[in-house]
Amino acid sequence: MAPRAAFQIGEELVQAGQRKTVDLPVSVLSDHTPVTMSVHVIHGRRNGPTVFVSSSVHGDEIIGVEIVRRLLRTRNLQTLRGTLMVVPIVNTFGFINHSRYLPDRRDLNRSFPGSNKGSLAARLANLFLTEVVERCELGFDLHSAAIHRTNLPQIRVSPKNPELLRLGRRFGAPVVLTSPIREGSLRAAAAEKGVNVLLYEAGEGLRFDEFAVRAGVAGILRVLNEMGMISTKGITKPKAASQICSSSRWIRAQAGGLLRSFRREGDIVKKNELLAAISDPFGEVELEIRSPSNGLIIGRTVLPIVNEGDAIFHLASVRSETTAEAALEDIAAHLEADPLFDEDEII
Repeated sequence: MAPRAAFQIGEELVQAGQRKTVDLPVSVLSDHTPVTMSVHVIHGRRNGPTVFVSSSVHGDEIIGVEIVRRLLRTRNLQTLRGTLMVVPIVNTFGFINHSRYLPDRRDLNRSFPGSNKGSLAARLANLFLTEVVERCELGFDLHSAAIHRTNLPQIRVSPKNPELLRLGRRFGAPVVLTSPIREGSLRAAAAEKGVNVLLYEAGEGLRFDEFAVRAGVAGILRVLNEMGMISTKGITKPKAASQICSSSRWIRAQAGGLLRSFRREGDIVKKNELLAAISDPFGEVELEIRSPSNGLIIGRTVLPIVNEGDAIFHLASVRSETTAEAALEDIAAHLEADPLFDEDEII
């Protein structure tokens, strides 16, 4: 059998059976410091799909960087079929500054498809789209909640895409949520190019969360295995099926004050159940926050100071509260005991 052709990215060639980190030039800072987008390419000896994994499109959403670090250490990738492109930090500017945005105050995930002659955000979006995304059949885009919020591990899939829903189920996160595509987002630009993207949301901005990291690594490996890119060795099936949620809503503060939350992400709640209370600093006025419907809390604020209109709880609809609760417990226990996450593996 003829050897597989080399994979070119930027000015670099990655030979079959090789892995290499390639630095794609992005810009030069005002003090003449060069900025690059680093892409780690694993080009397997045997043919297979081309897939990307990206993190920190929003610079303060850093949990994906740890997911990527652990993913690249797994033995499964040593015999990879196809090609895997991993970009731990897409938005280097925001990452360095602990900021969601770029220096021009633009949101990178609202700047796609971008342009090589546009703003800094547009140029970075265009580079990432053309050098990485367009060359793939599938991508994993790793996110967390914004700063001062946290998310239950969840996969978000585009509506009316049965293949993405199938892969989302295979990922094995506690929740698979149907989420509309926003104009200017990476998912929207990828869809225009015929590339499916699984959006992973988990944890809190500027923080690591062990459960969320484990769920992310395990899920990516399961999907790569489903695509025939890696072997099944060490990859376990989730003990419980993901909860499929077709809609969600934010519960917002009806007044400003000090927030005391009584429920957290992953909790199943019933209509009219007490979720939190908002008090004034003197304790003279107290407002109860109750659930407007049955559902599963998939995100919440972690900041105890709120203003009127602030988002407090993100509530998703579930088909069965009893089934959802049992599934979440099974998934948590499974990840805790998973031999893939041996102490030697996660240092």
